[in-house]
Amino acid sequence: MIKILFITMLFMGTAFAETEFAKPKPAIDNPRKLVFALPSGDIKEINRIISTINNVIKFYRPENTEVVVVAYGQGLHALLQNGDKEVRKRIEALMTYDVVFIACGNTMRTLHIDKKDLLEDVEFATAGIVEIIERKLQGFSYTQP
Repeated sequence: MIKILFITMLFMGTAFAETEFAKPKPAIDNPRKLVFALPSGDIKEINRIISTINNVIKFYRPENTEVVVVAYGQGLHALLQNGDKEVRKRIEALMTYDVVFIACGNTMRTLHIDKKDLLEDVEFATAGIVEIIERKLQGFSYTQP
């Protein structure tokens, strides 16, 4: 019984331990640079990724993060002006924190989506996957929740 109590107390003590930052710690002049992919058109999946981005920004604080989201395939539908209203609100809220959303040009051509169909301030790349590769080479961490 004492052994179980000790193990439980040990687990409880470590369950709420603070995250130890890698050096250098996140700061305005050394932000955590993250790139997320948005490949799915499934609303639950889109909302899960948006929630993850929100959690990261809350943890590190907006001034200590540089976040890019690359939408391709059916995920591009999340960036449509006439897309899901709640998703659109959440994406626009992230944009106020300087989260950059990039649309895949190849997907736009394939799905016959015009730039004017997308949310204001969306940026564009020729190929979404190439954009992710290049961001990784620029020091971004590819984060897939």
